[in-house]
Amino acid sequence: MSSRLGLGSTTSRSTTSGRSWRPSAHLPGFKSGPTVPRRERWETRYTASSVASDVLAIGVAVLVGSLLGLGSFVPQFGHVAVGVGVVAGLLMVLGLVISRAWDPRVLGQGAEEFSRVLRAVVTSAVVLGLLGLALQATAPRPWVFGLMPMAGVLMVLGRLALRARLHALRRRGRCALPVLAVGTIESVTDLIVRTRRDTSRGWVVTGVCTPTGAARCGADGILGVPVVGDLDTVADSTREGRHRVVAVCPTPGWSPSRLHQLAWNLEEAPTELVVDPGLMEVAGPRLHIDPVDGLPLLRLTRPTFTGVPWVAKHAIDRCGSALLLFLIAPVLLVLAIGVKLDGGGPVFFRQTRVGRHGREFTMLKFRSMVVDAEAKLVELVAANDGAGPLFKLKTDPRITRVGAFLRRYSLDELPQLVNVLTGAMSLVGPRPPLPAEVATYGRDAQRRLLVKPGLTGLWQISGRSDLSWEQSVRLDLRYVENWNLALDALILWKTFGAVVNSRGAY
Repeated sequence: MSSRLGLGSTTSRSTTSGRSWRPSAHLPGFKSGPTVPRRERWETRYTASSVASDVLAIGVAVLVGSLLGLGSFVPQFGHVAVGVGVVAGLLMVLGLVISRAWDPRVLGQGAEEFSRVLRAVVTSAVVLGLLGLALQATAPRPWVFGLMPMAGVLMVLGRLALRARLHALRRRGRCALPVLAVGTIESVTDLIVRTRRDTSRGWVVTGVCTPTGAARCGADGILGVPVVGDLDTVADSTREGRHRVVAVCPTPGWSPSRLHQLAWNLEEAPTELVVDPGLMEVAGPRLHIDPVDGLPLLRLTRPTFTGVPWVAKHAIDRCGSALLLFLIAPVLLVLAIGVKLDGGGPVFFRQTRVGRHGREFTMLKFRSMVVDAEAKLVELVAANDGAGPLFKLKTDPRITRVGAFLRRYSLDELPQLVNVLTGAMSLVGPRPPLPAEVATYGRDAQRRLLVKPGLTGLWQISGRSDLSWEQSVRLDLRYVENWNLALDALILWKTFGAVVNSRGAY
């Protein structure tokens, strides 16, 4: 009977001896199971810090509720009065666990981390509200509409602080994961450039495997990264544990069967496998796995510009711009006086820009140049520092003294809050283009017009005028293809740092 137990039994009795029998000792080539990638000490500490930060935020909310006298749940459960704060805290912790908000794979980068926190808070608040409704109790209301959202905000702020610290360390070359890039010279070169540009991701390409096992003729490596083998030696190159991630880029001749074999081989090494599907700038909720008779197919859904999230975005734009205009009205008045005193002329600069679906609108800015700046443009075209159809000069003689200050800290763009309030622009979106730029757009760049242009965006937090035209288009397309409220919130947060650092502003 023991021969019918199969390999699912870890121990069984041999028919010829009384000793315990282990399949791995008797079946040639049998592997005991996949090896879990060993996490670095900083990864464990970061996960623990995220958990502690969230629990502390929930504890603060519960403490505030208790101090305000919102801690008693009526009616009683039997003879025990259950505190609403305790129930709310436990529900939020449970929500974080269920939504996998502490998954190390999402901690420290991307908007998915905050989406999971938001999902956990909303779900736990709905459950508490339904519980109060079922018990006909009013005690949960201030928790559902006040204290639980406050806990969510505190959790997000805590994670942003942890992320800022992590990214600062990564800019100094610490807390990074070594990556083995696999693919053609062109594809791995692109990956190396991207990982070096996006230091916040924490990937450092330390080795390369190419189809021929060599770099370009006469080169020792690719952008300073050594070539450690060809496509047949990928698994062998990872067994020493020098690479935590194997990134497979598009490669001619790399069959699904070969990729499957590589995945099996890497199960024996403390290494994670990632594969570039070849769908540029598309990620997150738009990618789904649809199996057909065991064959995994990658389903790409259309970008969504309707529904509740889209309505919420418009509501946030209108309410947020109105609130900001009210709060910074004294600042706007001071800046307007400064522009007027610096050489006279109009305070505002009005220019026609192109909005969603190609509709033109008049964009407002504080005037930062001399009055006849447009007339002097022809004389400066030859010295253009801009990329593509953009015109930019790092030392533009037409900029006034006050205008230089305004541009350095992007204060000249504050009047665009009026455009956001009127609905022509959004707080977050692609850069508002000129009609002359739109006339040169190819099909890819035209997709930028699917959403409203933004007061800030990925271009604002990624270098602004220091970006090439291709980089600017790529960032705008990434936003259009992957838009969500969590990404908007992340961009708004990072905008403050980009403005203070004034990198790429001229």
